Amino acid sequence: MTIFPSLRVPVIAAPMAGGPSTPRLVAAVARAGAMGFLAAGYKRLDQVHEEIRQVRQLTDAPFGVNVFTSGETRIDQGALASYAAALQSDATRLNVALGQPEADDDHFNEKIELLCAERVPVVSFVFGLPTGATIDRLHHAGVSVLVTVTTPGEAVAAEAIGADALVAQGIEAGGHRGGFTDHDGIGEYGLLVLLRLVRQASRLPVIAAGGLTDGASVAAALTAGAIAAQLGTAFLRCPEAGTNPIHRAEIGGSQETTLTRAFTGRRARAIVNGFVRRHTATPPPAAYPHVHHLTAPLRRAALIAGDTDSVHLWAGQAHSLVRELPAADLVRRIAAEIRSALAEARSRLFEG
Repeated sequence: MTIFPSLRVPVIAAPMAGGPSTPRLVAAVARAGAMGFLAAGYKRLDQVHEEIRQVRQLTDAPFGVNVFTSGETRIDQGALASYAAALQSDATRLNVALGQPEADDDHFNEKIELLCAERVPVVSFVFGLPTGATIDRLHHAGVSVLVTVTTPGEAVAAEAIGADALVAQGIEAGGHRGGFTDHDGIGEYGLLVLLRLVRQASRLPVIAAGGLTDGASVAAALTAGAIAAQLGTAFLRCPEAGTNPIHRAEIGGSQETTLTRAFTGRRARAIVNGFVRRHTATPPPAAYPHVHHLTAPLRRAALIAGDTDSVHLWAGQAHSLVRELPAADLVRRIAAEIRSALAEARSRLFEG
């Protein structure tokens, strides 16, 4: 694991945009021997800069920052208009106007410039493949580059463009699908299958992501060829996480999850609630970030009102296993569970 020389526990706290990934969480995870990521998505440049500064005040351990890669998306304007009309009843009920469905690049170039200037140890990408020139800029600044992939073909493309390692995201993962495209049926491999196929397709180190919440599941990913496991949902109930109270209360329950475009226009795994059910009849279009901006006022109003049925509740398939623990305690618990699971598997292998 030369890309992570200080990683004593093969666990990475995933970048979770929208609030959960705080400097406190990143630092607590790092102090326990794992590694944390800040989420630059949806943030202004000054906010990203300030969070980097805060992490460095709290720890001198390596950390990462995740960036949304903007790509060209062909939008079905008719489907987008139909979905906006379907959302109007929610807007009326919450007494807000819908947002403007527009494209943006999430200040991509400015964020890359900042991360190079700050010489952040690791940068990861989701939603697409950065250009070779972008990767070269980061490498020149001494930054390691991870690319999130959901298919073997994406892994090959990421290796060819100069990525240092891959984040293989299985379909079990909570939140947005991080692959290069957003087509139904594409990039919907279970994690263990994806790990084996990516290991066959690419020589790069692979980090496993998707549905991993405890040491036994991490141990399975390690034996399938991952060098580390990236966990997101598992950290949502940590006191250091900036998870909003509505979301925090729903994690760890028995509710089912599903893939939906209802909140942002991009497939994402969320706990099934009223909003998801209401917007199944008129399928949300593949239109990110247009739908994200369209529904943003609804989601903000729902949070203020405490309306669990109208907010996005990102969660992995195994969210019922999540523990409410301080981040450092959770990392130590997972490390002990990894050792126990591997020892138990070894004993079974040689029985008889």
